[in-house]
Amino acid sequence: MTETPARPNPVIALVAGEASGDLLGAALAERLRQQWPQARLVGVAGPGMQSAGVEAWWDIEQLAVMGLFEVVRHFRRLLALRNTLRDRLLELRPDVVVGIDAPDFNLGLEIQLRRAGLQTVHYVSPTVWAWRRRRVHKIARAADTVLCLFPFEPAFYEGHGVAAEYVGHPMADQIPPSTDPAAEKRSARSQLGLPAEPETVALLPGSRLSEVRLLARPMLEAAAQLSRKRPGIRFVAAMANAGAEACFRAALQESGGIEVACFRDRSRSVIGAADVVLCASGTATLETMLVNRPLVMAYRLARSTYLAARYLGIVRRQLFALPNILAGEELVPELIQQEASADRLAAAAERWLGDEAARASLHARFAGLHRELRCDAAGRAAEAVARQLG
Repeated sequence: MTETPARPNPVIALVAGEASGDLLGAALAERLRQQWPQARLVGVAGPGMQSAGVEAWWDIEQLAVMGLFEVVRHFRRLLALRNTLRDRLLELRPDVVVGIDAPDFNLGLEIQLRRAGLQTVHYVSPTVWAWRRRRVHKIARAADTVLCLFPFEPAFYEGHGVAAEYVGHPMADQIPPSTDPAAEKRSARSQLGLPAEPETVALLPGSRLSEVRLLARPMLEAAAQLSRKRPGIRFVAAMANAGAEACFRAALQESGGIEVACFRDRSRSVIGAADVVLCASGTATLETMLVNRPLVMAYRLARSTYLAARYLGIVRRQLFALPNILAGEELVPELIQQEASADRLAAAAERWLGDEAARASLHARFAGLHRELRCDAAGRAAEAVARQLG
């Protein structure tokens, strides 16, 4: 049973940093609104969170920066934003502050707010169990509790004396389990106004401009190769926001005639309409797993960023795609840095397209992983926040 907060209409601050955080924040905000219809929700929010009633002091695009040198280039602006946000939160003194992902921004903010006596929750465990484990000490200073999306994470935190709770992933609750891939594919194509028959490959180049700049060209070149080898094949692309779409369309104009139907804010339908998905690393791989489509993951950083990260021991060769991490084995191809070339993307996609047995086996594995993550995550996260309010 959820405890009653100190005041009936609490003030809750939510700080998200990119499109995936906006999805999590929107689901959490909706459940908080159900419990406290008059609660005031404020902070850094994207369109989903704003639709769920969060008063946006800044839009999440202000925080969406990827890569070591990209962050350095924006460091002064981000630091000024964080300091201004800190001062505003200290003046407001909300009942609890929930930092949603974006650990490089949120953990430092949470440390300062917690020192000033505010309750803090960090929603989405950073991947300390995989790399940069020393960050767990920073997390211990930053958060009264950590909300984990994946079942293996709380045990790691327990070993370091950090309060952590598994809540599951809201996306697993939002997406119905796949039972009839062919019918689901026809339905998704109908929703997008596409014909039912042609073989279809989806391109998901990411939500951040830095991702799209690095992945759009090899994905489009891979599409051109596939179109030459498999006449009649069709390509669709999911655009996360206006900036990502403008960047992708610029690359598309330079691609020399390849046709791609672009859809903004329709990633689930785009994935569902596809026979195979080429996607950036991160939440897109999880969404593709939950919709239950074969995928090829691509991961690229600016060369200088990648070399610096390798030198500092920040990037190591390991499982990157979330389906692979959850399964503990490489269910889907991972093409990283120079491996994320047009030739390899096209070859990996063609292997999925040509192997029905492999697709059926992957469908069964993805369905099992979906069941593990489906546990009313937004409700459990709202209950955890309520306990902090109690």
